[in-house]
Amino acid sequence: MTDLDTRAAERWGALRRAAPALLGYTAVRALGLLVLALWSAARGRSAYTLLTARWDSLWYTGVAELGYGYEVRLPDGDVHSNLAFFPLLPWLERLGAAVGPLSYADAGFVVSLLASLAAAWGIFAVAEHVYDRRVGLCAVLLWAVLPVGVVQSMAYSESLFTALAAWSLYAVLTGRWVTAGALAALAGLTRPVGLAVTAAVWAAAVVAFARDRRRAGAEGAHGPPYAPGEGARRVLGMLLAPLGAAGYVLWVGHRTGDGPLGYLDVQAGWRNGFDGGAAFARFVAEKFTSFPAALAGAALVVGVALLVRLYVAGVRQRQPLALLVYTGIVVLLALCASSYFGSKPRLLLPAFPLLLPLARALARTRTSRAAAVVCGVAVAAAVYGAFWLNGSGPP
Repeated sequence: MTDLDTRAAERWGALRRAAPALLGYTAVRALGLLVLALWSAARGRSAYTLLTARWDSLWYTGVAELGYGYEVRLPDGDVHSNLAFFPLLPWLERLGAAVGPLSYADAGFVVSLLASLAAAWGIFAVAEHVYDRRVGLCAVLLWAVLPVGVVQSMAYSESLFTALAAWSLYAVLTGRWVTAGALAALAGLTRPVGLAVTAAVWAAAVVAFARDRRRAGAEGAHGPPYAPGEGARRVLGMLLAPLGAAGYVLWVGHRTGDGPLGYLDVQAGWRNGFDGGAAFARFVAEKFTSFPAALAGAALVVGVALLVRLYVAGVRQRQPLALLVYTGIVVLLALCASSYFGSKPRLLLPAFPLLLPLARALARTRTSRAAAVVCGVAVAAAVYGAFWLNGSGPP
């Protein structure tokens, strides 16, 4: 067999191993879309419009159609500029509309559906590599049944970003450094949190260099040979990783005339920034000044505590450094943003390694019990998603 045949066989084998997880993911998301369609129809609304033409999806399609430069000036002086939205999803929407009979919104929906499947496969690949196939299956199903899982089917950038992040992390774990760097660069063109993927690539590469140096010192000059060019590929991956985010941020600074920090000014126009979690803490504290708002406050405290506990569990289970760095930065940026508190659940969607401890626990249970748990949570998530999207939804 040639190298090409071997690689094709490996990819086909990987797809076959992931097939049950992808089928389960598709079934969960199909249930969510069905419940959303029925709920929306009962309220005289269009489920498709909710998925493709509200909130951020309108900003993305606006960039795809008209390019950058559009802004809205609010009476309070705030300026909402579309420069806040990273370009990869609008580029793909424009491409989809150019090559087929799709509108920009249609293309965004198709991209999200395909990206969500790619994300599910990437999550499976990471979990299978770190643990085993059963944990991979459980991790994918848990990601599918998250309460805000309906966002995975919206014309938003979360699914696209998660797919790029998951496969970049998998490339890091398997030593494919150039691929990891290229995917990290694309993730950086998708969302600001792309820097989490870059940090993961860099952290893993630095540790790999340190490990190689220790090993070379221990083995001496006549130690085992290393793959030729391994160090060069690792450096190239490190150089590629930040190019997407850095390139866009610098371009925004040039476009606005505000220099390298111009993107921060754009975000400030949306009253969004990084304040170490002070604004979020005040938001939670205010919930305890009345009832029943105090119940929501208590739920938020429990939710944050659960996130911390899951992260600590990942550390205790010795998750690879790349996963810990990536997850820590995603969670930190989500919780410490100073505005749009209702967006925090969807901002946490890419932090899929948090689910691995739960996936391990679920994988140890009997198949019948695990299936019952997943089915029950899937129904609850589908109902909640339909209720949420027909109500306040994800700002």
